[in-house]
Amino acid sequence: MSRRLLLVVAAALRDGQDRILLAKRPEGKQLAGLWEFPGGKVDPGETPEAALARELHEELSIVVKEEELKPLTFASFTYPDFHLLMPLYGCESWTGTIHPREGQAIAWVEPARLRDYPAPPADLPLFDWLLEQTLAEQ
Repeated sequence: MSRRLLLVVAAALRDGQDRILLAKRPEGKQLAGLWEFPGGKVDPGETPEAALARELHEELSIVVKEEELKPLTFASFTYPDFHLLMPLYGCESWTGTIHPREGQAIAWVEPARLRDYPAPPADLPLFDWLLEQTLAEQ
C-alpha cells in the first residue's frame, strides 16, 4: 500500500547548559499532549533549512539563520495515513527570546531525560540518538 510522503523538519535547540528544547503538542492537533522537537512542514519550493527557520519564528518567536542549522540525523517512520521523513538539525544560536506563539508548553530537557517525555513514535529514535551523541562527547 502506498502512503503519501510528508517532509517535516525539526530542531534540537540547545541552551548553554546543553539542554534540549521540547514543545508539547497543543490540544486539538494530531498527537496532542505529546512532546516533540519544534519544527514543521516544508512548503513546496522551500529548502528544509528555510522551512525550519520560518517554523521556529512562527512557533517560538525566534530568528535563526539558516547557516546556524547543522544537520544531525533524520527519522523515517510510517504512520497509518502517511510516511514521515524528518531531518533533525542542531541549533545553538538564535536571536530573540523563546516565546511559544501557539499556546504550547515548552521544556528544557537534559538529553538523559528525553525519554521521560511521552513523544510521537518518530521522535523516539532521535531522542536516543541525541543521548548517544551526548555520552560520546563526555
